[in-house]
Amino acid sequence: QDNRISLWSADDLGNVGLNGECHGEPHLLCDIQHNGDVMDMQFLDQERIVVASSTGTVTIFRHHQNNQTLSANHRWERAHYHVDQDTSCGGAACTGVVCNNPEIVTVGEDGRINLFRADQKDAVRTIDNADSSTLHAVTFLRTTEILTVNSIGQLKIWDLRQQRNEPSQIFSLAGDRVPLHCVDRHPNQQHIVATGGQDGMLSIWDIRQGTMPVSLLNAHEAEMWEVHFHPSNPDHLFTCSEDGSLWHWDASTNRSEKPSFLHQGGRSTTYLSHNTINQSVVSAWLSNDPTKDRMEITNLIPNQTLSVNSLDVLGPCLVYGTDAEAIYVNRQLFA
Repeated sequence: QDNRISLWSADDLGNVGLNGECHGEPHLLCDIQHNGDVMDMQFLDQERIVVASSTGTVTIFRHHQNNQTLSANHRWERAHYHVDQDTSCGGAACTGVVCNNPEIVTVGEDGRINLFRADQKDAVRTIDNADSSTLHAVTFLRTTEILTVNSIGQLKIWDLRQQRNEPSQIFSLAGDRVPLHCVDRHPNQQHIVATGGQDGMLSIWDIRQGTMPVSLLNAHEAEMWEVHFHPSNPDHLFTCSEDGSLWHWDASTNRSEKPSFLHQGGRSTTYLSHNTINQSVVSAWLSNDPTKDRMEITNLIPNQTLSVNSLDVLGPCLVYGTDAEAIYVNRQLFA
């Protein structure tokens, strides 16, 4: 009932043990009350954090580093709503937020897309009926284009320069309308996109061609909540699920030079082949060379039973949060 935004410091964890466990404790710098469930959040810059609420409100919190406090810097009340913006109970959950300072894009259960600027009181642009179903996640494709995923298995591209309120492209999972929960774009090859959803499958899309995924990879046994390419090493991808697993997908080709840590500590490693549909471009994720067409997958938390709800990657650190009400930092992704 009572939620908080908390800012932690993990920079004094210098002493890392042999298995990547940290000896220093992360410590709480500051926290602040938050109205509604925290559905998503992202740093806008060094000091500001944009937070999406289940009440439909979007808030920018500022971190004051001189006295280690957080304060609400700006708030867009009921940026997402079902009936009308003024009804007290009419808020619709804001399900996703993505920032490209000073621009902030939000999506919600109401099928609405908002474009805000950090320094402006009103929305720069609102696409009211962007979707007839819930939009679950959003990411930037380029500075003027965004990608959204929805609850009927569609991936849509929106060009924010266009005034019309229709997507410039629609992609969908063939046949079954499996809700998609998460999306991430390859950091270097912007045409490669990964999504995950209700059935736990990982889908890889090449948005230059076709309207269906290039690869469908069997993954988790329950909903996939988050998918992330490694920002500087994008042949590596991470997914986490309601089934309590967090998978490291390794599509890099130099298999023989792999550090042995993948095979230590009882971690399960399996090989999957992808099911590739007429592919011409060679990227680790779009490869149709059968010798390379093997993926190494490691479950980084083999005995976990509770849902892994969120993850993020920064350099050698993997951070994830689970239903055990705990946040974990894995500091040795690559030995």
